[in-house]
This record gives sequence, structure tokens and C-alpha cells, in this order.
Amino acid sequence: MPSRHYIAEKGIPALHTKVREQVQRHLKEATSIALTTDLWSSGVAPMSLLSLTGHWIDSSFTLHNVVLHASELHGSHTSMRIRNAIEEMLAKWDIDNDKVHVVMRDNAANMKKAFADMGVQSLGCFAHTLQLVVIQGLLAQRSIIDAVANARKLVGHFKHSPKAYSILEDIQKDLHMPTQRLQQDVSVRWNSTQYMMLSLLQQKRPLSVYAADHDLPCMPSANQWALMEKAVVVLSPFEELTRAVSAATASAADVIPAITVLKRHLSREESTDAGIKTMKRTLLEAVTERFDYAETEPIYSVATLVDPRYKERFFTSPDHQELAKEALIREVEIMERKRKAGSEVSAEEPPRKSPRRGGVGCAAANSSFVSLYDEILEGNVVESRPVSTSAVVTQVEAYLAEQTIPSERPFSAVSNVLDEKRNRLTADKVQVLVFIKKNLHYTLKKSVQ
Repeated sequence: MPSRHYIAEKGIPALHTKVREQVQRHLKEATSIALTTDLWSSGVAPMSLLSLTGHWIDSSFTLHNVVLHASELHGSHTSMRIRNAIEEMLAKWDIDNDKVHVVMRDNAANMKKAFADMGVQSLGCFAHTLQLVVIQGLLAQRSIIDAVANARKLVGHFKHSPKAYSILEDIQKDLHMPTQRLQQDVSVRWNSTQYMMLSLLQQKRPLSVYAADHDLPCMPSANQWALMEKAVVVLSPFEELTRAVSAATASAADVIPAITVLKRHLSREESTDAGIKTMKRTLLEAVTERFDYAETEPIYSVATLVDPRYKERFFTSPDHQELAKEALIREVEIMERKRKAGSEVSAEEPPRKSPRRGGVGCAAANSSFVSLYDEILEGNVVESRPVSTSAVVTQVEAYLAEQTIPSERPFSAVSNVLDEKRNRLTADKVQVLVFIKKNLHYTLKKSVQ
């Protein structure tokens, strides 16, 4: 049986080296790489880690995602320290700045400045911005603020009293309900306020039985129960989109359609809006304000156009459609010049994008707003286009005239490696373990082949 010393000092380092060699081989074949990065601080150890994940498409149009680093960041998180750390990471993998297509980062000013100083294009995290919109909406209406405050007190009572939880679980069993624990909202956990309200609504009956015989710090009024029900419905699309764009298969093409659908969802007046109109209006204003740049950002607009599920159907302005089309034409012209100059441009046709079963875009089959995707696609019919003398423009116009086809990460791994029982691991060992955990499939695939 191998000793702990052998596994820690020889076995794991050898496996790390093997995985690194495979990843390095794939990186050298990539012509352009997109990066995602984030800063994470452990709650059980005095450690801050800076992640770097690479994303690229190979010559057969297969998407690759590789965790390159999860390195400790010492001292203050200044833009200079972040820049130096990122540049050091890229240097270790022989990745030049010119090879970096774009970096997806959080919205902090230090992150934004770090990449601006590097001369690398970067974009803020769409999911993070969605959560800022949700917070803005929840804080816009006093009645919602009071309902959420009471919900926190109620959940906190059971979180701090094992005895109270035990009694509540007995009531759930007596009512032939599954024993489910209440969820507390946490400021750094996305959608956690919605999950908290939803858990209370699901346990409304057991809680009422409990309150009849036991003291509680507070109990939502009938009006507050109704407000929470309505708030959960309004916030459901935000939760669905956050999960969808956090998936490994999500892309920049999903952003503009998601924003357009959110705006339509929030602008519709429903009979159930009574009591949450201010919140709903604030959410719409926040979405409009925070994402006003999306349709004019070439990274998003070109990605949306070349996705055969979307094309230009989800742009809200004809001017924005034209700007996006011009950006796409420029990209195709660059590719054409490279082809004529003999540069290495793949001539293979990518595999046909498979329809997403049941759902459309970011929405799943059972989505609360999947019909809005269909509605927008059906409503935006492509008009006949003028004939162009340019071969490139003709190619782009012909593609856009065709019918559209029918239609989630490193730090989750860190939290599984670094916990209360393993909070004395050094940052270097954490990085090695996370690197192996997230990238071992490269070595396994090679072994199978």
C-alpha cells in the first residue's frame, strides 16, 4: 500500500506533470484562446486564489476548457498585483497576449484596470451583472425589503436551534411531506434570496403548524407570503439564466438573446403584479441600464449573428443589427485575406449544431419563459435583402437569410478540495490538486485512444 508521503510527494506531482504535458500539447495547437478569471477567498483558511481557465476551439471545432491556474494572490488585490499574476501565469504556458481573444472577468474596478493595462480585451461577467440587477430590484420596494428581512429572521431561528429544526422535521413527517431544510440567503451566493423565499413557501404549512404551538421571532403576514410568491415568479428567469450561462457549454452568443427576453418578460403587465410593480419596474430599468452596451459590443454581437439559433433575430434596434453585420463582414474579410495569402485557415465545415431538445436558447424545456424565445424568433421575420457585388457580403447575407435552427467551474473544485478537514493545505498543493481534478480527462482520453 503506497504511503501518504509517496502519494503526496511523488504520486500526485507525477500525475500533475503528465496532465500538464497533455494540456501544453493542446494549447500549442490553439490559434486563439479566450480566458476566464476570478478571485476567490477561502472561508476556512487565510488564502486568496486567482483562477485562470482557457477556452478554445480546435481544428475539428471541438470546444476545450482547461483550468490553467488557481494560484495564491498575496497582499492587497490591486490592479498591478493582478496584472503581474496573470502575466506570470500566461508566461508559464507560453501564451502571448496577442493570442488572447478576450478575458471574462468579474466587474471589480481592479480587474477591469488590470486587463486594460495589459492591453487585453476583457468583458465583465454576465451572470454577476444579472445578480446586481436582482439586488437592485429587491432593494427598490419597502414591502419586499420587510418581507425578506422577516424571512431571514425566520430561517435564522431554525438555523441556530437544532431542537426547533427537529420539531419542524417531525411536523413535516406527520404531514407526509419530505423533510427539507430551510435555506438561508448568503450575499455571495447567487440567487440565494430567491432560494430562501422558495424554501419558506414550500414549508408554509409545516411552519404554520409549528407557530401554533411554539414561539417564533416573526412570522410572515398573509400579504408578505403573497409578495414572496410573486417575487419568486418574477425572479425565476434570472435564476434560470444564471444557471444556463454558468454552464460549460454557454457562450457569448447567449447574452443578447437573454437580455432581449428578460426585457420582454419584465415589460409585460400581469394581473398578478399588484404589490411588486415597483420591483418589476426597477428590474427592467436595471437590465436596460447595465446591459445597454451589449448589442454594440462586437464580441457579443458577432457571436450572436454566427449562432444559427439566433442570428439577428434578437437585436432590438435596426441600427444595432447593421453594426453587428458590418463587424461580421470585417471578420469574414480578414479570414478571406488570410486564405488568399496562404495563411492557415481551416477549410473544414464545422459539425452542424444540434438542436437543443425541448428548450430554446438559454431556456430549458420547462422554463418559465421559453415561449418568449419562440415569440421573438417568430415575430422577427427576415426581409428580402438587396443583391451585393461583394462575394463576402453576399456570403454573409445568404447565411442570415436562412432560417434559424430550433433550439455553469474552477472554484467549485477548490471548495471541494479545501474544506474544514483540509484547511492546512498550502496554496501550491491546492493548485496542483485543482489542476489535476479539472484536467485529468485529457490524460484519460489519451490513454483510451
